[in-house]
Amino acid sequence: MMRTSNHLIGLLNFVTFLLSIPILGGGIWLSSRANNTDCLKFLQWPLIVIGAAIMVVSLAGFAGACYRNTFLMWVYLFVMFFVIAALIGFIIFAYAVTDKGSGRSLTNKGYKDYYLQDYSGWLKDRVADNGYWRKIASCVRDSKACQKIGRSVNGVPETADMFFSRKLNSIQSGCCKPPTECGYSYVNETVWTTGAGFSGTSTDCTLWSNDQQQLCYSCNSCRAGLLASIRKSWRKVSVVNIVVLIILVIFYVIGCAAFRNNRRIDNDEPYGEARMTKSHPSAFQL
Repeated sequence: MMRTSNHLIGLLNFVTFLLSIPILGGGIWLSSRANNTDCLKFLQWPLIVIGAAIMVVSLAGFAGACYRNTFLMWVYLFVMFFVIAALIGFIIFAYAVTDKGSGRSLTNKGYKDYYLQDYSGWLKDRVADNGYWRKIASCVRDSKACQKIGRSVNGVPETADMFFSRKLNSIQSGCCKPPTECGYSYVNETVWTTGAGFSGTSTDCTLWSNDQQQLCYSCNSCRAGLLASIRKSWRKVSVVNIVVLIILVIFYVIGCAAFRNNRRIDNDEPYGEARMTKSHPSAFQL
């Protein structure tokens, strides 16, 4: 029975170690997004720390099961409880700060427009701060997202109708072109003129510039596009985290039961038999 329990705990810890990989991978993926497009470089660290903690703790539990070290197994269960609590907290936080906001569909357009007022909460306040936004805007500019938006067909630049049918990502739509409501006329993907159709009253309409170093990086639509990109990234990672969390909780409960069984055997407690059974001598005993 002891050997079976140790094998079970060892197996659970090994699987837990494997489950830490997608969590850590999700944090690293968010980190790569932060360096390239999302540009918020602190959000991924809690997930990386949680994934690394699960990996280290599961290795300790695995060693404890293999070498029948009760202390290591106890440490594994104790620390894993707080790691699971931290993962739950991170998932709740991720959904809370990305709860609201999405792009607005446009008539006869393949892309959407993004508005900062559609978002709310801590993350929106963060990017709305001009001092903080300057650093983010510089990162978005350096990511060259707008330089990559250009297309040509057989060496000929795409027409306005071709551009309007494209499914731009949120940063391309929010930062690389003026909002549709402004009524700018298309010249190419990142050059627009006021023309006769200019009708916008939004402050973003006056912030737009054909200067390729400016474009709409100072616009609220760019801020909203960034928030939409972050929301999409976090929701993808959160789905994986929720699945891993459910499995971790199940394994933790099984691990606790197996650990108690080991303790019972260590204390010479009969399994399935009351302790006081032999406190009453048999009537046939001399």
